[in-house]
Amino acid sequence: MSLPFLICILAFAVFVYTYVGYPTILWLVGRFRAKPLPTELGSGEEWPTVSITVPMYNEEAQARGLVESLLALDYPRDRLQILVVSDASSDATDEIVRGYADRGVELHRMPERGGKTKAENAAAELITGDIVVNTDASIRIHPDALKKLLVVFRDPEIGLASGRDRSVGVGEAAESVGEAGYVGYEMAVRDLETETGSIIGASGCFYAIRVHLHRLPLPDSLSRDFAAALHTQEHGYRAVSVSSAVCDVPRTPSLHKEFRRKVRTITRGIQTLVYKRALLNPFRHGGFALKLFSHKICRWLLPWAAMATYVSLGFLAPGSVIAATLFGLGTAVLLLGAAGWFMAAKGSPPKVLRVPAFVLAGNLAAAQALLRVLAGDRDALWEPTRRDPTPVS
Repeated sequence: MSLPFLICILAFAVFVYTYVGYPTILWLVGRFRAKPLPTELGSGEEWPTVSITVPMYNEEAQARGLVESLLALDYPRDRLQILVVSDASSDATDEIVRGYADRGVELHRMPERGGKTKAENAAAELITGDIVVNTDASIRIHPDALKKLLVVFRDPEIGLASGRDRSVGVGEAAESVGEAGYVGYEMAVRDLETETGSIIGASGCFYAIRVHLHRLPLPDSLSRDFAAALHTQEHGYRAVSVSSAVCDVPRTPSLHKEFRRKVRTITRGIQTLVYKRALLNPFRHGGFALKLFSHKICRWLLPWAAMATYVSLGFLAPGSVIAATLFGLGTAVLLLGAAGWFMAAKGSPPKVLRVPAFVLAGNLAAAQALLRVLAGDRDALWEPTRRDPTPVS
């Protein structure tokens, strides 16, 4: 067996395991271990006190709609704190939020920009609820979703509950089938992970966590939504996904903006896993370690596996019709993705190019993120991805 052929086999195995094998294993294990989540309060029980925290930086276009949507949530108002954390915004964000002070909305302004995680760390001591809900300015939580998310905390084993992202958009963003399909796949995997114990990362758009877990120290450069699930595991709790707790997540209207967002989030994700690398020890963390390896590390390796496969097929092509055919198909997909990428810089590419362009952008982002980590980049500052406001449907 030649080295190029062996590389092709191993790289293809990584791809199949990551996107097919791992979910299949979860499904099989879940048939024997699934544990239903609580769906309603017990007799005489009260809803927990909750603090919703929203970090914002220059979100004047979103601030009013976000606050109005939070005030419209179906939840006892005397048990709900809404805390907006402004990362030293320089536009009208703070003024807009202060306009809701008479309705109980609180504003904490950072003295200078420090990034999303630093802002959340600084606001931790201002939290009054037993449960902390984290969300973003562009997200719209369905009015009944908060109760559906929080009722699962009736189970004392649950330390974190993540909502279900629903990718929505208008105009060009509405046609981003690649992003919508990926979000749907990710939510399905989280459901399977929940059935088998814990998810390995929460949705930064909408998740709830017990306050003592939220207050655990976290370096400013790391990803809180990922670290929150890891903290939960370390302290003996389950992190779960609640499929009925829906929030609408506007799609990024530009492929190039989505690429930059992915580079930032994957970079912070890799740095967070390095910080919490002890959780990869299967002798201490069992199935969770396998999930962490399968869901994160395998995905981050896929761009390199794809590159190795493509180069190996090029070496094999002169002596194999099958290799030549696969090399040609790979070249065609690469060219279609590149064409879509360049056309996206000037507008929306044709539909036939959108999925290849999205796949190419995602793989390039993962590769660039790993290179940034290896180079020692530490970018704690945060430029939110600007999304079009989307009303709750």
